[in-house]
Amino acid sequence: MPAKEYRKAKTGLAVVTLFMLFAGEAIRNLLGWEIFMGMGVLITAIYIVVIIRARHLIHWRSIPFWLAFFALFAVASVAWAYSPANTALTLWPFIEVTIGGVGIALTLPWNDFIRALGTTLRWILAASLLFELWVSFFVGHAIYPVFIDTSGEKVPAVYQWSRNLLLEGGPIQGVVGNRNQLGFIAVIALIVFSIQLAQKTVWRNWGTVWIVITVAIIGLTRSATDLIALLAVAVVALFALWLRAHLASQRRPVYLTMLGLGVAGIVTVSVAREQILSLLGKGSDLTGRTDIWAAVTALAEQRPVFGWGWLSPWVPWLEPFNNLAVRSGVHYLQAHNVWIDVWMQLGYVGVIALGIAIFSLLSRSWFIAVDRPQWDLVETRPYSPSSLLPLLVTVALLTQSFSESQLVVQSGWALVVIFSLTVMVPTRITKALS
Repeated sequence: MPAKEYRKAKTGLAVVTLFMLFAGEAIRNLLGWEIFMGMGVLITAIYIVVIIRARHLIHWRSIPFWLAFFALFAVASVAWAYSPANTALTLWPFIEVTIGGVGIALTLPWNDFIRALGTTLRWILAASLLFELWVSFFVGHAIYPVFIDTSGEKVPAVYQWSRNLLLEGGPIQGVVGNRNQLGFIAVIALIVFSIQLAQKTVWRNWGTVWIVITVAIIGLTRSATDLIALLAVAVVALFALWLRAHLASQRRPVYLTMLGLGVAGIVTVSVAREQILSLLGKGSDLTGRTDIWAAVTALAEQRPVFGWGWLSPWVPWLEPFNNLAVRSGVHYLQAHNVWIDVWMQLGYVGVIALGIAIFSLLSRSWFIAVDRPQWDLVETRPYSPSSLLPLLVTVALLTQSFSESQLVVQSGWALVVIFSLTVMVPTRITKALS
């Protein structure tokens, strides 16, 4: 295959993979679990071949140690798991996502990755709007995924694919069937689209239209979690750009300002917690999350060091996990906090490994974002907007991790793997920008 065609094929494969990771619910809800799992196996097999062909690109120094340790520790947990069979069952999707992330990071050039990510997010957002419009104008009532039987007793509204609320101003759920997830996809999209617009890799009017659409979708989801993530991203972006405007020797005042504002923010949240939650439309129990955290914490304390074994998401038929997070008769399959979730599953060892891995990713991403690109003696190369991408997306994921467990599953884990491998060799980013 000619090099140009092979590059297009890799980008196309990445788009399909990223769509499944970000919006796999759309495929499952429309076609069923069997087809979705079959597609996952096929894509994983392709990426195994791709990784084998690109094995010369793998060097031990470019492997993020703590991320690899966390992944291997999760796999090894089948040896001491409360239910080895169910741990093995949930490990397979985790392994699939890891393989896909490694394949994309190793074989897709940085600019092609951003293009593939932007294309994927546009497809998801466009499909979500068209889907909600179709439900509102042609269906006229809420609908459920194809695998849910609605002929018997009443099915809880939380399982609805679309709630038919677009014409009422939301909250909408899009093709992913979850407003928090759709809102977070839109937050990531806003980062990517803004970078592409600043980088001038998209037509200006076209890029502006997509930013307006993305902001509208964030508003229509009415997700407080995603608004907080967006605020955190905006603050970090402003500080990164502020630092870019200063020489390295002149940055101390900026860092001191960051520290002061950080302390002030923590104090404000501690003192005015109830008022802030009320402003965001949340009760003091954070929509039932505090009860869930208490239940999961109690279970984690029974096996605090190594945990109960990997189970992300929790399997709905296994005691005691199926009754850990129950609200209004609905059984949730995550702790709505990745750190508590990982503690329950992999104990203190897993939490420490994941914490160090994320801190390493965050710190490396920070310096790639605020320092000029340099791989030789030239110190005057211009900054690039796309070098902000790992930092801003990692901040969004980290912010979300305190209210959702997305960081270690599907798109969240894939992005962590992709960015962790990429920032280990900064020239993958900086040379792509030259």
